[in-house]
Order: sequence, then structure tokens, then C-alpha cells
Amino acid sequence: MFSSSSDEWETPQHIFDALHEEFDFTYDLAANHNNAKCKNYFTKEDNALVRDWATVATRGWLNPPYSRRLCKQFIQKAAEERLGGFLTVALLPARTDTKMFHQYIYDKDKWTPREGVEIRLLAGRLKFSGCKNSAPFPSMVVVFRPQKAFFSEDNNDK
Repeated sequence: MFSSSSDEWETPQHIFDALHEEFDFTYDLAANHNNAKCKNYFTKEDNALVRDWATVATRGWLNPPYSRRLCKQFIQKAAEERLGGFLTVALLPARTDTKMFHQYIYDKDKWTPREGVEIRLLAGRLKFSGCKNSAPFPSMVVVFRPQKAFFSEDNNDK
């Protein structure tokens, strides 16, 4: 009932535009040739999960495939990349009951997001671009901010 024939959901343009204005993304980390939101992007064939994101940019947009396995791998990668100085802003299903959420996004013992992580819960259910109906799940934006030691405003994209 709540499944889809695809695990790719195209970002609603108004969501991307608002976040792009705030963060000035230079790379779309999980796109295809038809839905990329940035001039530079990784496709499934490029396999962003094995790339070093900081070698191509400093700030990335991420709307990962939503299958639980792939979504978890992209969230883990974003958490790891922040330790190397990369900023990732991700549009994710708000699955706050999952192990993945608590392992990489929220510290249940401290009742707060993990260090360097910001959670923005979205009201209602998103209507993804190209979809007739709203998503069957709530959504959130998660910001994985780079460790301060690695990030400065003077750091230009490569």
C-alpha cells in the first residue's frame, strides 16, 4: 500500500529553491540526467557512495533514493563527509523510529540532534515533482554541517 515502483522522488522545486538560496549548493549528490538540481551532479552510474564528495565541492544537495538500504547508505555517507569538511543538506523521509535515524541524525541519550546535525521537520506531506499524489510519508530536511576545524567561509569549491 505504501510502496512505489521507484525509490527516486524528484525534489519539489520550491523546496530546493529555498534551501539553495540559503546554502548555495554546488553539487547534486543523487540525481539523474532528468532531475538534477545543480549543474554538477552524481548519477547512479557515478556511484556517489564511493566518491569523496569534498574533492568536487564543499556544499551538496541530497535527495537520495528512498529505499531503506540506499537511503541509509547515503545518510551514513553524509555523516562521514561532514567529518571531512563537507556540508550536506538532505531531503529525507521523516522515519524517526529507525535505527538509522538514531545512529546518524539524532542522539536519543541526549535528546538532541547529533553534533553538527540540524533537523527541520516539514509540515504535511510533500508532493514530489511529477507525482499525482502526495508522498505516503512525512519528510524532513537534515543539515549535516562540516566540522568547524575543516570549514571556513574562505574555502572555495574546487
